[in-house]
Amino acid sequence: MSWMIVSDSSCEIRELAHPSAGVQFALVPFKIRVGEREYVDLATLNVPQMLQAMTDYNGASTTACPSPEEWAEYFLQADYCIALTISSNLSGSYNAAVAAREMVLEEHPEKKIFILDTLSCSGALAGAAELANKLIGEDQTFEDICFALQKFVESTHILFSLSSFDNLAKNGRVSKVVGFIAGRLNMRVLGRRTPDGKIDFYFKTRGETRVLAKILEQMDEDGYDGVHPVLISECGNQTAARLLEHGILAKWPEAPVRIVPCSGLCSFYAQDQGIIITY
Repeated sequence: MSWMIVSDSSCEIRELAHPSAGVQFALVPFKIRVGEREYVDLATLNVPQMLQAMTDYNGASTTACPSPEEWAEYFLQADYCIALTISSNLSGSYNAAVAAREMVLEEHPEKKIFILDTLSCSGALAGAAELANKLIGEDQTFEDICFALQKFVESTHILFSLSSFDNLAKNGRVSKVVGFIAGRLNMRVLGRRTPDGKIDFYFKTRGETRVLAKILEQMDEDGYDGVHPVLISECGNQTAARLLEHGILAKWPEAPVRIVPCSGLCSFYAQDQGIIITY
C-alpha cells in the first residue's frame, strides 16, 4: 500500500531524511504577497530577498494558504494520506485540507485520509512528519499512527523569539510608534503556543541574551526531559541559534538538537533575526 505524508509549507523540513518504503513526502506551499509581487514558499524561495521586499514595501504584506485543489492533488496519489497543517487558529490551511478530503472521498471512498491540525507550526509539523514516517516503517496501523500523531501534537511545545517589529506594525498588531521604539531599544519578545493554537506574547526584554536564558528556563518549567528532539528554526540568526543550542546541551547533554533555516511562511512571521524552537 502506498503512503503520502503531505504538509503545508509552515513545516521547516523540505524532505524526509530516510523515507520508509512506500512513503512519499510533499509540501503544498503558502503564498506571500508583498505589494504586487507574490512569493511561493518552495525550496527555491529566496527568503532574504522576500524579507527585504517586505521591509522596503510601505504597506501590509499578506499570506494565502494552499487551496483545496492543491491538497487534493496529493491525496489522490496514495492509498493512505496523512496531512499536516499549521494551527487552524492561525490560517485556513486546515479547512482547505478538510474540503479537499471531502472532494477526494466523494469519488474515492476507499482512501484513508487523516488531517492533523497541529495547533502549531514550524518544528511541530516537521516532528509529526518524521514520526509518521517512522511509524509507517514499523508497520503500525493507520488508526494507531493517527492516534500517535494526535498525542504528539498535544505534548509539543513551541516558542517564538522576535526582534523585528516592523511587520507587526505594518499589519496592525502593534502601533508604528511602539514598533519604532521597540526596535531602537533592542527589545525582544517571546511568544508561546496557547492550548487552542494561538500565540501568546508573554515576555519581553532588552537584549538577546536575556530572552535565550528565558527560553531555557521555560523549557525547564515545561518539563523538557533532554530526550525528545529539539528543532531550532532561525531567520538569519545562526549566532543566536548556536548560543541556544550550546545552552540546551549544557543543561541536557544528550538532547538531540537540530538547527534549520525558517521556511518562507515562518520567516514572514519570525522576521529577520527571529528564532522558533520546538521541543
